[in-house]
Amino acid sequence: MKESLQGIRDFLNSGEWKDAVRSVYRGKGTPSQKKLVFGIPVLAVVLLLIVFLLIPTFGTSSQMSENGTPVYFTVRPGMSVSEIGKELHERGVIDSEMKFWLTAKLNGFENKVKSGTFALHTDMTPRDALETLVYGNTVVIRFVIPEGFSVRDIAARLEDEGLVKADDFIALAKDYRPYPYVEAHEGVRYAAEGFLFPDTYEINGSFDANKIMEMMAENFDRRLTQEMRDRAREMNLSVYELVTLASLVEKEAYHEEDRPIIAQIFLKRLRVGMPLQADPTVQYLLDAPKEDLLYRDTEIDSPYNTYQNIGLPPGPIANPGTASLMAVLYPADTDYLYFVADRDGNNYYATNYADHLALVEQVR
Repeated sequence: MKESLQGIRDFLNSGEWKDAVRSVYRGKGTPSQKKLVFGIPVLAVVLLLIVFLLIPTFGTSSQMSENGTPVYFTVRPGMSVSEIGKELHERGVIDSEMKFWLTAKLNGFENKVKSGTFALHTDMTPRDALETLVYGNTVVIRFVIPEGFSVRDIAARLEDEGLVKADDFIALAKDYRPYPYVEAHEGVRYAAEGFLFPDTYEINGSFDANKIMEMMAENFDRRLTQEMRDRAREMNLSVYELVTLASLVEKEAYHEEDRPIIAQIFLKRLRVGMPLQADPTVQYLLDAPKEDLLYRDTEIDSPYNTYQNIGLPPGPIANPGTASLMAVLYPADTDYLYFVADRDGNNYYATNYADHLALVEQVR
């Protein structure tokens, strides 16, 4: 099969193929032309006949379907149309590498594909895909990662945007530790969790899951200023502990004014050896979030379960923004030790357990 396909490619690459095939097809070919055409393996001849049947289709551009999934595709300098077709087929943009290659050959697109990143989508025709790569504009890709997104949330967003496969991003995040403060702890689900800064990002050029993760981690490292690092040291907090605490604050606080109060409650509980009892640490263990945790949920056996374990979870449960980091570094000064949120995300605070139970009864 490979030899037959190579025969077709060599035949089409020769300068004689058009006249030879046209003459034989019309029944007027010379003996040498007939030898050239029919000397190709039988399978190659059959495929060539298919090509003739498909030429009218190749000659006109079909209407591009708008129902496909977005795919951003980067043409690297020096890529051949065969290499491009192979990758496009693997990513579901086109249904046939051979059709793509033949379309390029028959329409003179082979050496006209531009380098750069293009916005494509799944289920395109070879003609539409090629015209985009030849005549279309390269794009600057922009995507937004909100505060509080977990690794899984980020991976899903990137896949929805057509950037990378979610599974590739998740697999990379498990052991990604680009800086010394991204400590290794037993039981951590994703090493990169917490250290991928939520922001608006732009990509211009080639990219993959590793490059995107590296870009987000570098952004976090820039945003974590020396002043913030010095302040954490004054509080006897490592950067890893700071980020872990900030991730809890990020998931608990719906309003800006609540962040420093919740941070202060968590810090106080850590000092007195009281369980943090943070619902988001249990939600992190579930396949899908729940509006209200059940009692049995709080009994899940996991180091992330802060109902069952005293102290911090083994690592962050989300990627916090600057506001939550600063809330931990500069917490409020209150006597509160308890808080509960209503259905609208408004928090109510108490200094003792009896008052807290009354608030729970009131808001829920």
